[in-house]
Amino acid sequence: MTEPYTISRRQVLNIAAGAAGASITGAAMMIGTSAAQAGLSKQAAKYQDQPKGDQRCDNCTSFSPPLSCKLVDGTILPTGWCARWSKR
Repeated sequence: MTEPYTISRRQVLNIAAGAAGASITGAAMMIGTSAAQAGLSKQAAKYQDQPKGDQRCDNCTSFSPPLSCKLVDGTILPTGWCARWSKR
């Protein structure tokens, strides 16, 4: 018969500390990324209230109906356009 695998208290604490550190680091990276993306001003994005040809906010991947965007701050019209436009 084989002996059961044993793990020391020190090994358990090391594993727990490593997992906690990885969780905190991952959460901090996600918060930093979303804060950097959401803080773009209309001026920085070159936002305008008129479409640029067939490029309109309402057919962009970042548009969030009814009047917002995942990347640009403020009220965003469905008929607007910005330099971050990406086809949906």
